[in-house]
Amino acid sequence: MHQLAIALKRKGNIVTGSDDEVFEPAAGNLKKENIYPEQAGWFPEKITPDIDAVILGMHAREDNPELKKALETGLKIFSFPEYIYHESIDKKRVAVGGSHGKTSTTAMIMHALQSAHIDFDYLVGARLNGFAQSVKITDAPIIVCEADEYPASTIEKRPKFHFLFPHIAVLTGIAWDHINVFPTFDFYLEQFVIFINKIEKGGVLIYNETDTVLKELIENNKRADIKYIPYQLPPHSIEKEITYVMIGEEKTQLKIFGNHNLLNLQAAYHVCNELGMDDAAFAKAIATFEGAAKRLELIAHKNNFNIYRDFAHAPSKVKASIDAVKQQFPHRKLIAILELHTFSSLNKDFMDQYKNTMDQADEAIVFYSRHALELKRMNPLDPQDVKNGFQKDNLEVITEKNELEKRLQREDLTNINFLFMSSGNYAGIDILTTLHINA
Repeated sequence: MHQLAIALKRKGNIVTGSDDEVFEPAAGNLKKENIYPEQAGWFPEKITPDIDAVILGMHAREDNPELKKALETGLKIFSFPEYIYHESIDKKRVAVGGSHGKTSTTAMIMHALQSAHIDFDYLVGARLNGFAQSVKITDAPIIVCEADEYPASTIEKRPKFHFLFPHIAVLTGIAWDHINVFPTFDFYLEQFVIFINKIEKGGVLIYNETDTVLKELIENNKRADIKYIPYQLPPHSIEKEITYVMIGEEKTQLKIFGNHNLLNLQAAYHVCNELGMDDAAFAKAIATFEGAAKRLELIAHKNNFNIYRDFAHAPSKVKASIDAVKQQFPHRKLIAILELHTFSSLNKDFMDQYKNTMDQADEAIVFYSRHALELKRMNPLDPQDVKNGFQKDNLEVITEKNELEKRLQREDLTNINFLFMSSGNYAGIDILTTLHINA
């Protein structure tokens, strides 16, 4: 939301906003643009008839006094994705959806387009090298959007990706997530059918045909008025712990690795091809792509160890990230540390979705804090229920921050990789300090 505010201010709009708490980096970014709220809290008296539009964040509550005043005043109220569409009606719209790989695929497309000097706007859910902001709104003829399936706002509970109406759509795969919002898998699947039906007539759907659930869903919901482009793993090899991929006739060395990233790359290739890029231009661009923040992000390394930070938390993401590191470095010991932090991952009834996801790790640790459960007002989670769900013999379950720190400090940093996976912060652990590493 704060990135959208900055983008709209830079476009020449008068932008104001409010929140009960503003954290970094949002606070600092807003102060630099001179649009930081003068006071924390809600001030309905500031909602006046001369306001052109109110953009509602997904975390604003229904009883928010400013929202109630905006409704009473009859102001136009947009959710975040509704406003993105409002700003992009005359643009060619690209939307990247799916249960996993959205951010990385979007980032690859953005990196390639920027490398080819193609003008475009964007919306992406991570920090990317070469991009000062995560939202850009100008008069560019193209917009590239990461298309999330989470609800748009408190008054518009449909998924965000239902509001983008793309000309070029991507679906990277489907794996049940967000069970607090989508209580059954069938209901979750239905949201993707709706997304497909939102693609503009004459548009394109680029989809991962190696995902059997997605492939079946598309085959059962075919449209005659759009083009379908299925994709799968491109030809590739791993040579001396470096991945190479064939793009057309070009053998290209990559800075990223893992089958999931190769699938994301193939989706990005087809999008860029639809936008006019040739194979040589895409190959040149993707060779310099280093990945998005917290997506197999290398945060420290020496000759005999690597430490990766990854956003993975859903089962399919956890498995993909672990498999990628083990495949790339088969002769190194892999210690995978997963924090259960989301509503789904802390739910006992969801735990069996993690079965076998950590099997490729030589040592697997699952961490969660009682404080996270308390914040979400969830029932206590028994470590034995976690072990029963993951079905990995040597799985360690740790629930105290100091215990996790002691466990990590026992490791010898020789011929080893660490993979930290979480959408949280391990109860505030400083990973590099804990492992006695000077970054």
